[in-house]
Amino acid sequence: MVAWIANISKTHALYVAGDGYRIRLPRVEGDGDPAGGWLVHAGTAMVGSRSMLDDGVQIAVTVPGRHRRPPAVADAGAPAHAADGDGTVLPLYLDPKTKLFLVALMWCRPWLLDQGAASPLPAHPEIARAALEVTGAHHELERFETDPEFRDRLSARVAEHLKVLRRKIAERGLTGPEVRLSDEVAVRVLIEHGIVGPADLRLLTNPAWCSRQEDLWWDRDLRRAALAGRRPAVRRRVDAERGARAWPA
Repeated sequence: MVAWIANISKTHALYVAGDGYRIRLPRVEGDGDPAGGWLVHAGTAMVGSRSMLDDGVQIAVTVPGRHRRPPAVADAGAPAHAADGDGTVLPLYLDPKTKLFLVALMWCRPWLLDQGAASPLPAHPEIARAALEVTGAHHELERFETDPEFRDRLSARVAEHLKVLRRKIAERGLTGPEVRLSDEVAVRVLIEHGIVGPADLRLLTNPAWCSRQEDLWWDRDLRRAALAGRRPAVRRRVDAERGARAWPA
């Protein structure tokens, strides 16, 4: 079985992303046919507009075969390769280079550090604040604490990402049909299925990954909401998680 992905839109480009590649399919010119496409032999390809891919709300096209989640890599910008033959086939994949993945990681972080799952899970504002810290937006932390409108706006964005995560879990049947997707149930699913794992905490000390997340979160979304003419002076500082090690640049 294979899947052929083509862009039939006359107005927008389409992007196809997978392990180690990101392909741009141009829009159709005039009344012609699509200018090529992308063939998926096995695994999962993420398909959508550029903003859909950046926000983690793209469409997943899966061809049964060898799709496995690659281990976290030293340079988040380097090509990721399929895991070895003993890897675990995943029913759901989150691209680490998306905002959706960062939200999932911050959501799961307490239980990734505490395998007994006794630690409370963060609420929307706590996840938003953690995103500010991880992306190095320390200049905005004070504003987050003192500006309710700013805090509510960012928390609402986090809530939308959590809604997407719950929808993805439900669509893939990772819980029973009658199971309510509470925070605890959703986080347990993400961890037990290896969608987010303890090794991903090392990304928090990966400068390339943090820089990518900084661009996603602040360059496009919150810079417009900042005061006119203000540009946060970003200083890189991340929390050192237990068991996490800094990777070489």
